[in-house]
Amino acid sequence: MTPVPVSPAVPWRPVLARGVLLRRDRVRGADLLLLPERVVVLDGGAGEVLRLCDGVRDVNTVVAELTARHPGALVATEVPAFLDQLRKEGWLG
Repeated sequence: MTPVPVSPAVPWRPVLARGVLLRRDRVRGADLLLLPERVVVLDGGAGEVLRLCDGVRDVNTVVAELTARHPGALVATEVPAFLDQLRKEGWLG
């Protein structure tokens, strides 16, 4: 999948790409990204971040919600970089 360029004038509203599912594995106690022919085990709060990527919230809103939940965390720098990396992988649209 090729990432779609985003216009700076239009805020990016991340959403899982077609064919990508987010699931909770209760046995492992971990969040998983289910991709075609691949499973990615997510570390830390990655699942919490991705649950906010619903195509309605833009990146600033996701960051604001996570900042409110986790005061003092480096959300403002880490979350946009994480989401951008997943977009480059083709896992987010």
